[in-house]
Amino acid sequence: MDAGDIRYLESLEPPPLCPSWAVSIGYLGVASAACLSNWGSAWGTWKSGTSLVHTGIRHPGSVMKNVIPVVMAGVIGIYGLIVAVILAESIPSPSKGRVNEYSIYTAMAHLAAGLCCGISGLAAGGCIGIVGDAGVRAVGYRASSISLFPSTAASAGYSSIPDSDANGDAVDDVSGSDDQNKLFVGMLIMLIFSEALALYGLIVALIVSQHSYTCGGTSD
Repeated sequence: MDAGDIRYLESLEPPPLCPSWAVSIGYLGVASAACLSNWGSAWGTWKSGTSLVHTGIRHPGSVMKNVIPVVMAGVIGIYGLIVAVILAESIPSPSKGRVNEYSIYTAMAHLAAGLCCGISGLAAGGCIGIVGDAGVRAVGYRASSISLFPSTAASAGYSSIPDSDANGDAVDDVSGSDDQNKLFVGMLIMLIFSEALALYGLIVALIVSQHSYTCGGTSD
């Protein structure tokens, strides 16, 4: 390599840190956080909500108790909304002189934050929906004394919950059943840990979203 080649390489400018297309990557992170989290929230609400309505046909009194999966699925959408608003407020507009201060470093950080929150919310929503679907139906089966076994021998060891008391009155509140309470507590624990998946993604997204570099300014 001669001196001319060295001078030519020195004259080359490095790739710009604040290209005009960096904003599109940042807004992609905003859309990822909102859309994927809402997707998970809708998935969880759909799966657990249909089983809740199905169970409420036989025991309307258990609907309010088993509505917890639907509520927890709806909270996931709020996580995505929080991250999307924070990221959107962090993206500056170009100046009148068409100078872009939004760097590719900040854009990638915002994209990572949006994907972290969105995909975590999607996974948590699906988990809540599947667990809530099976859990609500199981609680309803125990409350309705529905036999899940084809033979008498296979059902040995499983208690029977009557649909009416000794006076013949319908039993609307089935929360006093030990079997039903055990199923409900187990479902609730699984739902809590499923919801924690979205919370983990929210925490990491908030931390990553604070990483920024401004062209012509200082980096955080």
